Amino acid sequence: MISNKISIIGLGLLGLGFQNGNSQAAIKTMNHPNVILFLVDDMGWMDCTVNGSQYYETPNMERLAKRGIVFTNAYAANPLCSPTRASIMTGKYPHRFHLTTPSGHLPPNPDVPLMKGSAAPWNKVVCPGSRTFMPLEEFTIAEALKTAGYTTAHMGKWHCGQEAYWPEHQGFDLNIAGGNYPGPPSYFSPYKNVKLTDGPDKEYITDRLTNEALKYLDAHKDTTFYLNLWHFAVHAPFQGQRELMKKYEQKKDPRGKQDNAIMGAMIESMDKSLGQIMDKLDELKLSENTIIIFFSDNGGNMYDLIEGKTATNNFPLKMGKGNIHEGGVRVPCIISWPGKIKQHTISDEVICSIDFYPTLLEIAGLKPQKRQIIDGVSLSSLLLKGLPLKPREVYCHFPHYTPATDNYPSTSVRSGNWKLIRVYGEGKDRAPAFELYNLKSDIGETKNLAGANPELVAKLDQLIEKHVNETQGIFPVPNPKFVAGTESPMGIKPVFPIEKYPSY
Repeated sequence: MISNKISIIGLGLLGLGFQNGNSQAAIKTMNHPNVILFLVDDMGWMDCTVNGSQYYETPNMERLAKRGIVFTNAYAANPLCSPTRASIMTGKYPHRFHLTTPSGHLPPNPDVPLMKGSAAPWNKVVCPGSRTFMPLEEFTIAEALKTAGYTTAHMGKWHCGQEAYWPEHQGFDLNIAGGNYPGPPSYFSPYKNVKLTDGPDKEYITDRLTNEALKYLDAHKDTTFYLNLWHFAVHAPFQGQRELMKKYEQKKDPRGKQDNAIMGAMIESMDKSLGQIMDKLDELKLSENTIIIFFSDNGGNMYDLIEGKTATNNFPLKMGKGNIHEGGVRVPCIISWPGKIKQHTISDEVICSIDFYPTLLEIAGLKPQKRQIIDGVSLSSLLLKGLPLKPREVYCHFPHYTPATDNYPSTSVRSGNWKLIRVYGEGKDRAPAFELYNLKSDIGETKNLAGANPELVAKLDQLIEKHVNETQGIFPVPNPKFVAGTESPMGIKPVFPIEKYPSY
């Protein structure tokens, strides 16, 4: 037992005084660990055996879990990709710079007003727009680590802005495949990615990015490195390797929830990549001096329908990607640093994507810049000493109607075991409505306890109000052109023919 919230586990039982350094990057920085941030796109909390899936196969995630800590209450700062990615890079809630939708592929809009005077007649409130980039003024974790002598590389999906905002302008010495693509134009070569040269015909992009990462580790084994390996997997377009798909076509989920063979193949390819990275670190004798952070940018996709099947199923969590409920924001997370972090453990501490920045900053012996705002908290004492985190709240500000995911504009706060969601415009006279859940006893958010706990609702709602104001977030406002009874597109899901996604 390393704290009152961390305990030794058997895999499969989860079920349900610092100073800046100026050393050159070519010189090994003593006592500073290498860092690999292994980010998966759209991987749900239940999309792995570590958290209880009995359909997908993720043996290398299990290997990583044996070497570190599995976090069961890990949250993305937003239920969609661009904002969460920016939160990882900056340690800030993305609504501080008004990046609240997955808009990193769109033209920059720094001077466009984000609030309009009205909205469509079915909208009860007018929602703010979103910026389409992570500001260059942000001092990213890559830029910070470079001051401590780290070499830096980004490989895979970026989606934090068009070319002027790509990784090479945000602190990375090397950028492979990181552009403004929301998903890969193709999982198979030719890739149609200006930052990734084509490989042999039908080469799979997950394998290719892994091979690029392996080459990078070989070449930089004598430096101190920070590597973003941010896979496009398992984002649409849904394209898996045929031989792997055949296996999952023959499988049945004992839980009766997950049944998409394409997703099974894509997850297995991603898991294979993780295993190859771990094997290379072992081969180079770098494992004990390398932190691996495994994370997903948001929950599993349950709105794209492929011949009537969702891409995955997040049960017992409610909803999925693009929705503020648990299925959209609670994600798989494992942190490993053999010899430093107690191995084979789980933690139910509530952590968030904004926490990685201050954690890595502290471990590298760095302080924030003067007047730099960091919303996250360092996890280093938890990781290295088993000390519990101080009580704090974790927020998600997602003020948008998202018809395909049935999300209404809302803000949530997680405080202890309680989660309050303020839903804008859905109360009496278009005032906010509230949903209150005890996640310890109701992880599926099935029982709204708001009516029975008015004082707690008021207390948590005050925290939401204060947080959004302090972070300069934008609140939705009543829509003057709202017409009661107007037909709404909420809940309508796009359907794609499976032949649109070839496999080889």
